[in-house]
Amino acid sequence: MINFLKYWKLYATISVLVIGFGLYAMIKWGFTYSIDFVGGTNVHYSFSTTIDEPGVREVVAQLDYEIVAIDVEQNEVSMRLAAINEQQEQALRQKLSDQYASEITIIRSETVGPVIGAETLRKTGIASIIAIIGILLYITYAFRNLNFAMAAIVALVHDALVVVGIYALFSHFLGAQLDTLFVTALLTTMSFSVHDTIVVFDQIRDYRKRYGKGNIAEYANRSLTETMVRSLNNSVTIIFMLLALVLLGGTTIRFFALTLLVGTITGTYSSPFIATPVAVWFEKMRK
Repeated sequence: MINFLKYWKLYATISVLVIGFGLYAMIKWGFTYSIDFVGGTNVHYSFSTTIDEPGVREVVAQLDYEIVAIDVEQNEVSMRLAAINEQQEQALRQKLSDQYASEITIIRSETVGPVIGAETLRKTGIASIIAIIGILLYITYAFRNLNFAMAAIVALVHDALVVVGIYALFSHFLGAQLDTLFVTALLTTMSFSVHDTIVVFDQIRDYRKRYGKGNIAEYANRSLTETMVRSLNNSVTIIFMLLALVLLGGTTIRFFALTLLVGTITGTYSSPFIATPVAVWFEKMRK
């Protein structure tokens, strides 16, 4: 048996440093929000001739459209604009075609109004709260133990803060936009975190049924020793798949896969090193 709980101070220090750095990134740099949340228009055009950013900006300025972000390569341009309608998008495309005497292929064109964006943001918050409450009630019922449920929620919040904080770094340094795919990855991470935690807690409950209340710390260390290899094997297979998506997947899902990768790693870490020590501490405080 390995005494994992002996190093709880080290686990707490690592978590505080990672979460603290993430919170600093969120406060200092914030996020780049996609049109899913703030509204706007995304257009991505492919040209048959070479284009340049100053020329594209000049055309947009002539039409009096507001550019939020722009990325120009040799014969492609990707722009995020303040919300425009279909007629205005056609006018923009025609102007660019005349400017460069080029045929334009639409790769992507989407518009989300600011009202819809605000509604999406509100529903995202509600979905997260419902998920947390549902997990709390389920674990309390399944284990007949509120302390285990609270420890699982602590680990869940830990994982959410790590993922959100690191995504702020992705947003600042890599240009990742906070969109509905990020929300999907975040909720998936929360689910994965609780899944691993339940395996450990179930093992602890089994020891209690066989040997009585006993020493909760000893039961926890035995449970972690028995389940650690299984958890690592399970997580490594997921990590390999996500690494393949990050390295070889398209730009549309790259940050989604990267967020899931971070979530898988922190979820694997938090179940034995955050949720279990917290559960043991709660149980000792109750006595």
